Amino acid sequence: MKRVTLEINGLTRQVVTDEDKVLLDLLRHDLRLTGAKQSCDRKGQCGACTVIVDGKAALSCLTKVKNLDGAKIITAEGLGTPDNPHLIQQAFVLSGAIQCGFCTPGMIMATKALLDKNLNPTKEEIKKALRRNICRCTGYVKIIEAVQLAAKFLRGEATPEEYTPAADAPAMGTSHPRRSSIHKACGTAYFTADVQIPGALELAVLRSTVPHAEIVKLETSAAEAIPGVAGVVTAKDIKGTNILKYIEADRPVLCRDKVHYIGDPVCIVAAETKAQAEAAVKKIVLELKELPVLDDPYQAMDEDSLRVHPERKNLCYEQPQIKGDADKALEESAASIEATFKTQTNHQAPLEPESTVAYFEEDEDAEQPKLVIMGRSINIHYHMAMLQEAVAWENMAYIEAYSGGQFGIRIDVISEGIAAAAAVHFQRAVRYIPSLTESMLMASKRHAFNMKVKLAADKNGRITAYHNDFVVDNGAYYSIGHVVIYRALLMLSGSYNIPNVKARARLVYTNNPWGSAARGAGAPQANFALECAVDMLAAEMGIDPFEFRIMNSLKPGETKSTGQAVTEWPFPELMEKMRPHYERAVAEAKAKSTATVLRGVGIGTGAFGIGGPNDASVVAVELGADGELSIFAAAADPGEGNESMLLQLSGAFMNMPLGKIHIHTRSTENTAASGPAAGSRITYMIGGALINGLEQLKAAMDETGASNSKELEAAGKPFRYLGRKKNEVGPLDPETGQGPSFESQVHAVQMAEIEVDTATGETRMIKMTTAVDAGPVIHPDNLTGQLDGGIDMGVGLALREKYVAGETKDWVTFKFPTISKSFDMETILQETPRPKGPLKCTGIGEMCLVPTAPAVINAIFNATGAWVCDLPATPEKLLAAMKK
Repeated sequence: MKRVTLEINGLTRQVVTDEDKVLLDLLRHDLRLTGAKQSCDRKGQCGACTVIVDGKAALSCLTKVKNLDGAKIITAEGLGTPDNPHLIQQAFVLSGAIQCGFCTPGMIMATKALLDKNLNPTKEEIKKALRRNICRCTGYVKIIEAVQLAAKFLRGEATPEEYTPAADAPAMGTSHPRRSSIHKACGTAYFTADVQIPGALELAVLRSTVPHAEIVKLETSAAEAIPGVAGVVTAKDIKGTNILKYIEADRPVLCRDKVHYIGDPVCIVAAETKAQAEAAVKKIVLELKELPVLDDPYQAMDEDSLRVHPERKNLCYEQPQIKGDADKALEESAASIEATFKTQTNHQAPLEPESTVAYFEEDEDAEQPKLVIMGRSINIHYHMAMLQEAVAWENMAYIEAYSGGQFGIRIDVISEGIAAAAAVHFQRAVRYIPSLTESMLMASKRHAFNMKVKLAADKNGRITAYHNDFVVDNGAYYSIGHVVIYRALLMLSGSYNIPNVKARARLVYTNNPWGSAARGAGAPQANFALECAVDMLAAEMGIDPFEFRIMNSLKPGETKSTGQAVTEWPFPELMEKMRPHYERAVAEAKAKSTATVLRGVGIGTGAFGIGGPNDASVVAVELGADGELSIFAAAADPGEGNESMLLQLSGAFMNMPLGKIHIHTRSTENTAASGPAAGSRITYMIGGALINGLEQLKAAMDETGASNSKELEAAGKPFRYLGRKKNEVGPLDPETGQGPSFESQVHAVQMAEIEVDTATGETRMIKMTTAVDAGPVIHPDNLTGQLDGGIDMGVGLALREKYVAGETKDWVTFKFPTISKSFDMETILQETPRPKGPLKCTGIGEMCLVPTAPAVINAIFNATGAWVCDLPATPEKLLAAMKK
């Protein structure tokens, strides 16, 4: 042991440390300074733990306390507070650089270290200084802008007041700072792992290291004998169904007889410390009898194949889509192309590990204490119901903590089942704070698609027919499987008028990681095939792909592949807005290409649907005795800005100062079920329910002249109203795939500018330009922030990222995008009103990703003449394609 004296945030502290203790643990566990976060399992890969040590940015997860005698340390909490923030913290807030906020304190401390030495850094110097800090939400554009603005503040050339919207600035169309942003910037926003509960047991889980096996033996006595271990939980100890049922009852909290994929949970160890729990897991004897592995969905569909789930067919869902006569149209076409497109299994890659804490509250009105689950859910009511059934505990509440990103991964229960089962079994509070590697193992993934495509046109260049026979690898568990297929089919024809469509979609169980929601959920995969096929067909016919898209645009009154006619379709106008940028980029690509570096330009488009059949939401609005307004809505906000959307829609509709409006969204105890924060539906659906509730309240106030709840009650009117939004009922026809589709479409055109190194096959992004129409803009920074982050994810999907079970273990093996790979982005806005949207608005969070991968792949073809139709387009694949 060693005694060390050091200064932390201006206070001198003396600590006694062992050889291995790192600064991150001293800060978080001993001093409760939780601004520094842990994401990368102490490998120095993420920068979320960055603090300043003796004037330099340091990764606290790697910095040994024993080496810090006499050191001066500053954390985000020591830089400023929400009431007295530092100029850098204010710059991050005002630039819109804070979305989920998990990476923010580390980013800010790295910025402080840079600006202390260089008050006028170039963009490249900023990238170098922040090279160890990663972010999934922003695409780094606004982070760079925040550093530049902070430097401007510190040079005295501007003040935060000049960049802060006035209190009476319009609610709509103004980037009012998000209320949570300053807390995230100052490190005072609590994420799940930041919640400390006295006496809580720490959990560790034994997981399968093979994809398919029978459990022959599970011996836990040696683990239970370790000092500090409270016990072990196995499937037989769970009194409920032990099933986390979203749609199908196939995924256990803990496996009883069989494991179905690498990462399946087998048992839980609970101990007084995390180290004790992890040590105990290593003492458990697990014997498995390995079974044949079904890792290919086509193999799994064979009649003779072993079933992943003995009681269920591997082909777990099938849906055709038939519009017109595509076979006949193909035969009569003047030109056609045929190709197979593949998208990979991928990880959504939120920075925060899949943490959950659970504890009991006394409840005098109930027979049992209340079990409170605190985690990262985006559907708190539905998830609570799943947990109640799985662990047989009725008196339960769910609280949404701040969430370090999610991108669809949290549509399902991930770590909460483990925490709930342990809490019920031991009747004690528990914390389950898994590693990044374990989080990657346990969490759902983006589905891999295999799409066999034919696309045809007549002699005039009009698309006549489209075939798409696609097979979706659903992995080991169903989750929302058929919903992903539905979404792919509902958006199958993209931006275009295709009179004849023949599609077949099949969903297949395998022993691969299980698929679920991922940003776009089905649409990016299907759209990748269509948009590349459009470029292929345009090349076959000798038509510029830009003009080919305009020629084939859907028009109001014409029908999508589902047979539903559209009412507005501003896609051609977006293309015209993009035209001068396209002409400029094409000219530059020709001028700047060399024998060794080829420049290319690619277009990708998309029409993303929001507000699908049967969707429904409810919101409560309440006028207070002081005339202030409270909104109650289970609208999760893992970074998109949903709370500011609810706030600003309310302020605009009620013509009320934003400071008089209070938003309550994070607990099952004061909200009603309104569906998941997924499918870009929150603005359209929950915002729609909000406006319905406010219409009722405003009508009562106008009728009575009341300005507060007391006056409404005196006039015989309620002061609380439930707002609702319910969409058209009806699924797709099971035989034809025809039927109702989305109420709203978001349109986007993306143009990728890339360069390819002909020697290495490396593709480098230069710029992405996006023209988007999402209706009237509520919050400009939120909109562009979603676009920037989604584009960065889409480029990763196109060029780098792929999840391989057992091999992808951290951010390096995942090939996480860093600021060094960031590129320029430009946004062109169009604001066509959506008739049924709240104040004519709709959503944007997923459209940003849908056109990206095909835009990049089309640009590669434009540069090289080679097609890579199997994502990601790695250098090896591209070199092989170029050689052909």
